[in-house]
Amino acid sequence: MKNNRHFVIDFDSTFTQVEALDILGEISLEGHQEKDKRLQKLSDLTNSGMAGDLSFRESLEQRLALLNAEEHHLPKLVDRLRSKVSISFIRNREFFEENHENIYIISNGFKEFIVPIVREFGIKEENVFANTFRPDPSGNLKDFDKENVLSSNNGKVEMLKRLDLQGDVYVIGDGYTDYEIKAAGLANKFYAFTENVERGNVLDKADHITPSLDEFLYLHKMNKAISYPKNRIKVLLLENVHEDAVKIMKNEGYNVTTISGALDEEELAEKIKDVSVLGIRSKTQVTQKVLQNANRLIAVGAFCIGTNQIDLDECLKRGIAVFNAPFSNTRSVVELAIGEIILLMRGLPDRIAEMHAGTWNKSASGSREIRGKKLGIVGYGNIGAQLSVVAEAIGFDVYYYDLMEKLALGNATKCNSLEELLKISDIVTLHVDGRKENHNLIGEKELELMKEGSVFVNLSRGHVVDLQALRKHLESGRISGAGVDVFPKEPKTNDEEFQSELKGLKNVILTPHIGGSTEEAQVNIGNFVPGKIIQYINTGSTTNSVNFPNLQLPILENAHRLIHIHHNKPGIIAHINNVLSDHDCNIVGQYLKTNEVIGYVITDIDKAYNEEVIEEMKDIEGTIRFRVLY
Repeated sequence: MKNNRHFVIDFDSTFTQVEALDILGEISLEGHQEKDKRLQKLSDLTNSGMAGDLSFRESLEQRLALLNAEEHHLPKLVDRLRSKVSISFIRNREFFEENHENIYIISNGFKEFIVPIVREFGIKEENVFANTFRPDPSGNLKDFDKENVLSSNNGKVEMLKRLDLQGDVYVIGDGYTDYEIKAAGLANKFYAFTENVERGNVLDKADHITPSLDEFLYLHKMNKAISYPKNRIKVLLLENVHEDAVKIMKNEGYNVTTISGALDEEELAEKIKDVSVLGIRSKTQVTQKVLQNANRLIAVGAFCIGTNQIDLDECLKRGIAVFNAPFSNTRSVVELAIGEIILLMRGLPDRIAEMHAGTWNKSASGSREIRGKKLGIVGYGNIGAQLSVVAEAIGFDVYYYDLMEKLALGNATKCNSLEELLKISDIVTLHVDGRKENHNLIGEKELELMKEGSVFVNLSRGHVVDLQALRKHLESGRISGAGVDVFPKEPKTNDEEFQSELKGLKNVILTPHIGGSTEEAQVNIGNFVPGKIIQYINTGSTTNSVNFPNLQLPILENAHRLIHIHHNKPGIIAHINNVLSDHDCNIVGQYLKTNEVIGYVITDIDKAYNEEVIEEMKDIEGTIRFRVLY
């Protein structure tokens, strides 16, 4: 049956992420003394023309006069444009190949650079309507075919009249000239494409705002690459997560909102209602109440090591995968621990304060080397183990204690109890997690066991130390110095005042929870966590999830992937397969992993599914969540 749907697509800032003449300007003006000035003027003229504030013919003539372009610049321009095709267009290449007979590129740009780009997507050259250059004998590109209707105002409207397309016509573009086609009654709908640029007066005229081609295809039930438009996946990132994370999420096509500080329970419970992905650091508490309002939440990213601020059990029950960055800031915390220990052993916090106050106190009293001293590490996980290696390399005798059986690195010595470690160590440093059982792990009794004049460091969690008891032992001198980076109650933003029992004490280093706050660590975390979340959304892989069964899955070609999360009870996998069998869906791959709470099954099928399959999958008793990837 002949397809009577026609798709009219703009080129600049729609098919590609950029305005081609702007890129041609960068190429042709390379080395020109007025390059920056001309490029800014070029951009201004482009925007004026696209917004309808300047006649198109005037805009085009003035831009070409600025360019200094010649024919030999065109191949370089085409190469640059190939790398600038809109991401959602690349993702949905199949749409162009299947509908190439009915796709029309109608642009005020130039055929010379448009045809080579769109031809690679299967679009026919005869379906490309654009201006053409008229080079002079020297190859200068200052002139164009003025008989071409697309070089004049309302040119796209005139071109559509001549094409006289029979059937439904849909226009996808970012400029006012694209809207004019709909305004002239030549198209059913105008879709304002905003993946690359947003023009306010164009958005006001649109029938539908289309943040990506995925959205357009979803509305017309033509999705091939994905089952749900990525721009409809709302991401909320809190607590100043690194800009790389924001960029990665936006480049993936998600609808990203950022908030600089943490939110309290009430605020987050309200904000999270339509959020699919939540990104936090250590201050935001993801509680049961918050999760009760998170009807669309599929993943939480902790942009830090710990996840005790997240109710992992409730997330698991609701089929919400949680990811963190268990290794990304390890080195940063280790370096801070080493630095603080050296400062405290030398009594430098007091000396520094005295110098700033004008006091010269040159003395060796209470200033000690670290070589040969016994460093006791409580918690021998990623951070504790790496600290062990670094500390030994600079002369410490290292001892450690951990509830779990851990392999000693280097010459480190394992202690059989916390009490043993506290009694023998010159310096005690905590690197434990924030589980409830660790509340006041170090209190009056434990501090009493420590050596007279020893040093204490806590870079782990605020609630694991009784600060009143620590203050008492610092004031008595039993503990000669302390470094504390974490506190039971911390300000939510930099504007709140910090309060602590430890303020004002001698030889005490207080830092604002910055153990992992180095530029390098934040870059690592900002890249690691989004990568895991995107992989989960795109393939179903749960590698490194802290609460889900871990499954590593390949990207699938030419099939559909179904994800079923359910309570771990007998018979569900058989029920899933029966549903697929009843609908004659052949399974080409199936992956199942369980833990004590949930089962996580991925099924790949080689046949198109219908809505009945979806509904029956959702209705299986024990289903927590079901989604179709593609």
